[in-house]
Amino acid sequence: MTTAPAVPESTATPTRRVAWASMVGTSLESLDFYVFAYFSAYFIGPLFFDPLGHFGGTLASFATIAVAFVVRPIGAVLFGHMGDRLGRRATLLWTVGIMGVATGLIGVLPTYAVAGWLGAVLLVLLRVVQGLSLGGEWGGSILLATEHSGRVRRAFYAAIPQLGSPVGSTLSAVLFLVMAAVMPAAQLAAWGWRIPFLLALPLLAVSLYLRWSIDETPVFQRVVAQERRDRVPFATMWAKRPGAIVIAIGAALLGIGSYSLMNTYTINYGVDHLGFAFQDLLIATTIGALVQFVTIPLFGAWASRIGSAQVVLWGALGTLVITFPMYWMLQFATFPILVGTMIIGGILPTMSWAALGGLMNDLFPDHFRYSALSVSYAIAATVSGFVPLITVALGQATGYAWWHPGIILGAMSAVTLVTAWAASRLARAAG
Repeated sequence: MTTAPAVPESTATPTRRVAWASMVGTSLESLDFYVFAYFSAYFIGPLFFDPLGHFGGTLASFATIAVAFVVRPIGAVLFGHMGDRLGRRATLLWTVGIMGVATGLIGVLPTYAVAGWLGAVLLVLLRVVQGLSLGGEWGGSILLATEHSGRVRRAFYAAIPQLGSPVGSTLSAVLFLVMAAVMPAAQLAAWGWRIPFLLALPLLAVSLYLRWSIDETPVFQRVVAQERRDRVPFATMWAKRPGAIVIAIGAALLGIGSYSLMNTYTINYGVDHLGFAFQDLLIATTIGALVQFVTIPLFGAWASRIGSAQVVLWGALGTLVITFPMYWMLQFATFPILVGTMIIGGILPTMSWAALGGLMNDLFPDHFRYSALSVSYAIAATVSGFVPLITVALGQATGYAWWHPGIILGAMSAVTLVTAWAASRLARAAG
């Protein structure tokens, strides 16, 4: 009689340390996103696309955001395959390393005034590299947290990597506000904008140290011990769970897309058409991000009680209800209304964001889970990457009517609402 392979049941790495390791990686991802989002709305156009004029430069800078999202599914397939074949930990060391180096290199690019279109070309290439690495980062971070935790606390720990978004948003905004306060505008435009990109390098060092010092997840060790790894996880997931992938994509749309809308497009829209000062917009978004440090863990704890899909559903429904009143109020252009908009308009989509990792984790089996989470999230992120571009085009077509951003946010909320309801039914059927 043959002896069954040993099945690892636990890990020597404390779950809280693993959660920190996963969150630091998503923080670096978020820092990249928000630094580029803030600076694309204000600096990237004039610095790299000056001959295109103000509107053309704005479109081009938003398009460079979209470029990174377009290639994310390719990175998701590549790193998803690595994560399901080689392991979660090893793959995440690669993704965070590539991402951090590419972000730092943006900080040393020559502008149009120095090297013509060369800087813009290199910028797009680095955004492609970032997009590839980001394709495998989020799914692996979620699995690093959930596959080291017990079943009861899994939904809570799935929410911890989501704290990376407010960490990146807060750090990016604080950096800009401090630099704007201590540096003349001419120096900020000349070289100060490079500092936030270069600061990605020390954050990368911390993230690499944390991830190097933890164990592989016991779930993946069990898959290896039981010889259940798929030769081509990408093909298996489409053969076994095509409906779940569609549901996961839709469920992710609001959580990702709302950040693109609120923190990228709204900053440009608020400065150009509502009369807000750029610093006021950053302060308001930072206050909204600070609130998320409390709400994300609370929503994660709530997901542990009622189920992740239910929390995503309630977040989508609440966002749908407040979308048009929120943008109607914003047109009055007072700072208290702006802060209230960023808080209320942040809390409800954050419900869907906080519980997203738990919802996706529950949809897929362990032997192709990395690929499934990465590809689903990357496709949703690709769609979301075009949100600022689509919204500015809709604004141009409607004369920047007050309700035009609400059309986009409402559509994303409706899609996430329907797919979260479908995910909850799948969870009940599985249970």
